[in-house]
Amino acid sequence: MNFKRRCTAAAAVLAVAGTGLIGVQATAEATQDAPPKRAAKCPTLSVSEGWYGDNKARLQRMVDKYGSCGDGHGTKPVATFDWDNTVIKNDIGDATMYWLLRHGKIRTPKDGDWHTTSRYLTRPAVGALAKACPATGTTLPTHRNTACADEILSVYGEGTTTSGKAAFAGFDHRRMEPQYAWLAQLTRGWTTRQVKRFAAAARAENLAAPIGTEQRVGTGKVTGWVRYYDQQRDLIRTLKKAGFDVYVVSASPEPVAEVWGRGVGIDARHTLGIRNVTAHGKHTAHLKGCGTVRDGDDSMITYIDGKRCWINKEILGVRGAAAEKVQPAAKRQVFAAGDSDTDVSFLRDATGLRLVLNRNKNEVMCRAYDNGDGRWLVNPMFIEPKGAQADPYPCASTGYTERDGGEGPVRRTDGSVIPDQRDTVHGASPASSATQD
Repeated sequence: MNFKRRCTAAAAVLAVAGTGLIGVQATAEATQDAPPKRAAKCPTLSVSEGWYGDNKARLQRMVDKYGSCGDGHGTKPVATFDWDNTVIKNDIGDATMYWLLRHGKIRTPKDGDWHTTSRYLTRPAVGALAKACPATGTTLPTHRNTACADEILSVYGEGTTTSGKAAFAGFDHRRMEPQYAWLAQLTRGWTTRQVKRFAAAARAENLAAPIGTEQRVGTGKVTGWVRYYDQQRDLIRTLKKAGFDVYVVSASPEPVAEVWGRGVGIDARHTLGIRNVTAHGKHTAHLKGCGTVRDGDDSMITYIDGKRCWINKEILGVRGAAAEKVQPAAKRQVFAAGDSDTDVSFLRDATGLRLVLNRNKNEVMCRAYDNGDGRWLVNPMFIEPKGAQADPYPCASTGYTERDGGEGPVRRTDGSVIPDQRDTVHGASPASSATQD
């Protein structure tokens, strides 16, 4: 895509001094969020319930400032949203995996070798899967063979075998989550159209199910419902009407995210997710790469630093190794929304505002509460918000996940360590009503 048509030329908003979320926001009110002269012409957010404090007002001022209704910069500002638990409640990757297992739609591994489905599967995992899922046909009868369904579900959901042994090893924890990638890899042998059909069936079931529904997969019970957040649908609608280029960037398979994105008006061209390498029109177990990662290396997906790379490459037009790097402020997205440590890098890149839904995830909450530049907004989840975390987030010790999986302190851009942060924005916000379609 042409970078000049996709990014905003606006300079970064003035940095605001201070580290406390509430104190910094007060300063921001008088600086970066001042309404432009033509703000009255901007589309306005219509859903008020569920927004914490002045978050809605600050989002509106961002729309007024950067949208085509504001001062106008001649290019479309970019807004990027994570999907699972950011635009919707619960996880579309999980919903799709559960559907595949319940309907026996996972292909038998090539030559019965599970290592062909992920290079990061450990020997114990490969052995456990082979034992539980004997190769008896082109697809695995997981709708009948509960032992096979249980083993796949444990490896995917817990990252361990049913006996508790580690299922994946040897990956870069800042650019790959092999459990997420494995879902995309297990769609091997199907066409993109077929995968979308599976995702659409799972979507219909999960939206129709009452909130709190559980479904049986194998011998266990798992979440059986999903809802769109009315607040995020309203925000996306408003941003688009104001002239923003709005994208979804998900760590679920891209065809799955495309199916769900339609429900908030996001088309396939504005959806990024895990992409399979295809052969003869069908998915393979290999994945597309970004930056220095070649197609088929299977070592980077839309996850933490990988989300930054894919946004830079596919939205902002940055090619090669440079896509892995933080771009100049004028070449980055204005707005980003996320809920988890998987979203940290692309959230940090946003130059206007960064919205975080609080799911008690260490690194992202450390950075959001530290709020050194006044651009972070914290909001409770709109449905079933979490209560306050009793202990402070361990920002100064173990809040950061290293590339090798180790833990360390969360550091600011200048290298200084973020002190531990108290959880102050939580379940005080009431759950909203949520549409089912």
